[in-house]
Amino acid sequence: MKTEKLQKILANQGLGSRRELEHWIDQGRVSVNGQIVKLGERATLKDNIRVDGHLIQFEKNASTRVLVYHKPIGEVSTRFDEAGRPTIFDHLPKLYKGRWISVGRLDISTSGLMLFTNDGELANRLMHPSGQIEREYAVRVLGEVTQEMKNRLRTGVILDDGTAKFERIVDAGGQGANHWYHVTLTDGRNREVRRLWESQDVTVSRLSRVRFGVVHLPSRLPRGRWEELSADNVVILKKSLLPPPR
Repeated sequence: MKTEKLQKILANQGLGSRRELEHWIDQGRVSVNGQIVKLGERATLKDNIRVDGHLIQFEKNASTRVLVYHKPIGEVSTRFDEAGRPTIFDHLPKLYKGRWISVGRLDISTSGLMLFTNDGELANRLMHPSGQIEREYAVRVLGEVTQEMKNRLRTGVILDDGTAKFERIVDAGGQGANHWYHVTLTDGRNREVRRLWESQDVTVSRLSRVRFGVVHLPSRLPRGRWEELSADNVVILKKSLLPPPR
């Protein structure tokens, strides 16, 4: 039987994203055939693989599921919150096996589209920087926005974690001091949309993600609700991605 990287095997069973599982291996939580393993080791589905001492029962040809969730303002993008705040996982359906993996995060003040999947390998491909997947946001800006500012934001602005830019800025209307734009970028750094606008001395007063790659936030989907992508749309999503990173 063909061997694969251990984190990929576990990710395919929906135990977490590859990045998360690599961390588990580094922590010594994973064993193969009774031996604690190191990152980079390979295995097969016939091996005795345990996480925290629990034997993993492998399911062959498990179907990939993807949820579209409309995150409201006020929810945190973690599985648990010590302060007792609501989380993005609170309203998701239960899985018989594995767990839902969130594709990236949105901060507590941002609403809109989030994706969840039971397929760790798919989650890794969706989040990996090499994928250059477009994220589109509807943003309401408080303050005057000039053409020069928009030119700078499309060319590139130096932030504290490197240069960032919008691929597109589309005027979406508005009245008074507030104005709406749709902006698109291809990476998902922390609070990047807000920081880009703030670098031009204007304030983001509302922010919502409306698209992730080929998946759009359905207008019919209320805040705090989810719907599942059809099998055909899961295939379309997978085909839209670049080949997985080696």
